[in-house]
Amino acid sequence: MEQLIWLVPLLPFLGFVINGLGRKSLSKGLIGIIGSGVILASFIISVVIFFSLQGDTQKSHEVFLFDWISAGTLHIPLSFLVDPLSSIMLLIITGIGFLIHLYSTSYMHDDEGFGKFFSYLNLFVFFMLLLVLGSNYIVMFIGWEGVGLCSYLLIGFWYTNSAYASAAKKAFVMNRIGDLGFLLGVFLMFNFFGSLEFSKIFPQAANMLPGNNTLFWITILLFVGACGKSAQLPLFTWLPDAMAGPTPVSALIHAATMVTAGIYMIARSSVLFDLAPLTQHIIAIIGIATALVAAIIALTQTDIKKVLAYSTVSQLGYMFLGLGVGAYTGSFFHVLTHAFFKALLFLGAGSVIHAMHHEQDMRHMGGLRKKLPITFLTMMIGTIAIAGLPPFSGFFSKDEILANSYQYSPILWGIGVLTAFLTSFYMFRMMFLTFSGKYRGTHHEESHVHESPKAMTIPLVILAILAAIGGAINWPHVFGGNEWLAHWLTGAGVAQHELNLDHSTEFTLMGVSILAAIVALLYAYARYVKGARVPVADEAPRSALAKLSYNKFYLDEIYDFIITKPLDAFSRFFYKIIDTKFIDGIVNGLGWSTNEASKGVRLLQSGNVGFYIFMMVAGIIALLAYTFYYI
Repeated sequence: MEQLIWLVPLLPFLGFVINGLGRKSLSKGLIGIIGSGVILASFIISVVIFFSLQGDTQKSHEVFLFDWISAGTLHIPLSFLVDPLSSIMLLIITGIGFLIHLYSTSYMHDDEGFGKFFSYLNLFVFFMLLLVLGSNYIVMFIGWEGVGLCSYLLIGFWYTNSAYASAAKKAFVMNRIGDLGFLLGVFLMFNFFGSLEFSKIFPQAANMLPGNNTLFWITILLFVGACGKSAQLPLFTWLPDAMAGPTPVSALIHAATMVTAGIYMIARSSVLFDLAPLTQHIIAIIGIATALVAAIIALTQTDIKKVLAYSTVSQLGYMFLGLGVGAYTGSFFHVLTHAFFKALLFLGAGSVIHAMHHEQDMRHMGGLRKKLPITFLTMMIGTIAIAGLPPFSGFFSKDEILANSYQYSPILWGIGVLTAFLTSFYMFRMMFLTFSGKYRGTHHEESHVHESPKAMTIPLVILAILAAIGGAINWPHVFGGNEWLAHWLTGAGVAQHELNLDHSTEFTLMGVSILAAIVALLYAYARYVKGARVPVADEAPRSALAKLSYNKFYLDEIYDFIITKPLDAFSRFFYKIIDTKFIDGIVNGLGWSTNEASKGVRLLQSGNVGFYIFMMVAGIIALLAYTFYYI
């Protein structure tokens, strides 16, 4: 393991270097082979490491590479932690990452920046692997910042479009807000524990009593970091705008990996969060609020990628709800299943967009089921999974979160079920608008619609299989399962909370959530298939609630009014008054004073030798007087 683990992040980094330097000289075929091959190699090594842990009684290994930072009492080694939690994250990042790289070889084939795109993807995977492998918070933070940089580069990949460039800047700035919270939490943690190593912090924390004030501030600051990276209220508006990037970017970064970094960080730090019940309560409230608000916004969106973006925000809210109620395993279980079905749905949307010649508005689609049979079938599997219908994967992970929420607070559970109803409705709305009914474009456009090539459909099929059977990884006791994932994560120190509900209550809760999903499906079918409804044009009148939903609750406008405009006015004041008049006035005044003084002083340089001798004598007399007086 010690000999293999360093290769997992190194191989994607080598892919970044080779494709980055050779992006203009290497052929697209070779770039695709290198870019995808290094990720496949990392995946194979990750599988070997995963199975080597299966028969290992220790389960957790810290692999030291070298001393990185040593200053005073601060010692930071570059070392990796290989345990059940990081091993599964390695499989997600490299496995789904490979499928998306393979998909990209076809999707991005005609793009002029093909080599640059693959180098950026490889660099992202490198930083994401650093994030999950780091054995301390500094190595994690380096990966954390690195994925933020790559997200900026990939969102703004088509930077000649000013709107796309602005979306990249928005994502970068909003993530920096969260990252500041993370960094402050790290500083406070070092001051309190005297270390940033997991192996030294967590054992100290395990001996503490719940409710410690310092632990509250440490965990709340870490949660602020998670809010930025994992798009929670109030820092979620960057993620829908991030759909400006190529669709494979949305699948890899904004569905399966980077946006789940916050959940991973909190699950890794579950020992600390378990000792801060107030922080957990705040996480649960913000999580369910984010899930509900994003679901309401998704109801009226017409851009197929925006629907999936708000769906991602909503599902991330579910994961934070799970973290807040102590269902760390359930939340991480949903990270797994969400990676399967959401990557599938984004890649499926990319297949539709590819077939529609870059059209993303569902009002111009319809009737694509027969023309895109593989895309339709795989996306339908992903939709059933995210809607929480059995026996697909999303049902089991979502049910575990809802059951723990009911035990924590029936109110949170009720809001969660409402959100599940909305999720089922807007996802089947998306499917029906895209694939059912008649084609709403021109006949010429319809004649050119065709199924995507195998490089794009093979990843869809593999992800559809995973989305269908992925629930087996944590098959619940109520169905006679052994909840393998919960037992596996115990070896990583992830806190476990027992679910104290009898089987009849669990079945009742499942029945309610399934019924809600089915009713939403039937309502969407009646409205968009039987009723053949099509969303109205942008400028058409809407009801008050529909207008709020379509305009995203005017959150961007509110932020612009209460934050952006005051800061702009403040900046203008500093520029016009402080900078231009005060600072420039001092600098210009010094220059003017020097210039005016020199006009008088230069008259002393008359060229008269007698005057110079007189000044020398006067100077000597002055020096003698000074010496006599003071010495």
